Amino acid sequence: MFNSFLDGSKPSIESTAVSNATGLGVPSNGLLYPPASVEDIPYVTRPISEGGVLERKGMVEVISSLETDGRQIPYDIRMGVWVTVEAETDYIKNCFEEYNAHTDPSGRYFTLYKRWHLIGLEVGVSVASVALRNEPTGVATDWNADVVATAKRDLKPGELLDGEGGYTVWGKLLPASTSKKMGCLPLGLAHGVKLVRPVAKGQSLSWDDVEMDTTTHAYKIRREMETGYNF
Repeated sequence: MFNSFLDGSKPSIESTAVSNATGLGVPSNGLLYPPASVEDIPYVTRPISEGGVLERKGMVEVISSLETDGRQIPYDIRMGVWVTVEAETDYIKNCFEEYNAHTDPSGRYFTLYKRWHLIGLEVGVSVASVALRNEPTGVATDWNADVVATAKRDLKPGELLDGEGGYTVWGKLLPASTSKKMGCLPLGLAHGVKLVRPVAKGQSLSWDDVEMDTTTHAYKIRREMETGYNF
């Protein structure tokens, strides 16, 4: 699991869950991981047209706590969670100003954050909610995003993929429509699977690149999901 955080697979999986539960869009070619301090997040998580890095409004993204040269960013969000919201009315914008909320220069983008994401404490509440109140923390409402197996290095026919956190592939976040169109292999089914043709480093794998066991329940459910969506 530690490796899957470092190579970007875990952030992609979590961003996929958020996107599929909320309807937020995803970057067309994977997460960007822009470096930013907590105070810089509302500057960075704006559309490109307004000075940020997002392709458009209403998208998921992951913030890096390291500069591109490896230096650690002071006041980082490494162990926390955040969401950037836009003031859709002047009243909301004025509220940001009155409460001295840290916004971008326009005063319209505000980042709400927690410096610490206390997973060990929070998961118990989620489990109890499901078990005692039949209340899920969050569920997918659509198929907006997908995590596809992408080569960590040049791969040769006959090699076995070792899945999430392994040596052969990492998980890249893509729009589900792109994944389906390309016939991409989902990361979750990329363990113990044999390659049948070479794949270059950085290339996302397709169903045709591997020898799949088509009798498994997981494979059948995945293909059924693909068949049920017409993008």
